[in-house]
Amino acid sequence: MTKRILIAAAALMTASASLPVLAESKVDPAKEKTPQTQLVAQGYEVHRFDMEDGYIEVYALKDGKRMEMYFDAKPFKQVDRKGDGN
Repeated sequence: MTKRILIAAAALMTASASLPVLAESKVDPAKEKTPQTQLVAQGYEVHRFDMEDGYIEVYALKDGKRMEMYFDAKPFKQVDRKGDGN
């Protein structure tokens, strides 16, 4: 019986620890407008914006290649990029 209680408590702690991460996963739509406009002007087809570790994560296509780009949220400045062409 004690073993079951410990397992249930561990599962509850694990689930509650992940809640802040889930809450941070979406970008405010008002904050997407300017970055999306800038990226479209550069030839990107933007598919999705997410938040991860305080950075805006953008999933897009350019010239048929998938791109995953990371930007600082305050000054919209690119800090990293990954993709099919890299």
